Amino acid sequence: MTATEVAVPERGATTIVERVVAKVAAQAAREALRTVPAAFKVPRGPLRAPRASASLRDRTARVRVVVELGYPSDIGAQCAAVRRQVASRVKELVGMDVPEVAVGVERLHSEQLDSERPGRVR
Repeated sequence: MTATEVAVPERGATTIVERVVAKVAAQAAREALRTVPAAFKVPRGPLRAPRASASLRDRTARVRVVVELGYPSDIGAQCAAVRRQVASRVKELVGMDVPEVAVGVERLHSEQLDSERPGRVR
């Protein structure tokens, strides 16, 4: 695991690891998707929550976020909202620039198709 040290004059250094940046990015992606009406079509649960990974170098972070989205919807707009929110929150909370946020769409959920799936059979 790599870490980046942020120097603070006369106080030492704070070490920030990739896992912390990834957790901030995943939470920021959740925040961004809460504001999108189509995101409410995605069933809730820990397996459906956005996941993120990060790689750090100097004082910058490159982040990859994987999400599930509702369909039909404006997928490009949702991904753009996730990119903006992730870059903003990582900068605000961790103090690192984020020149690149890659958003991967793992699955699309349709209310119609999700409701047609049969339930548990006994």
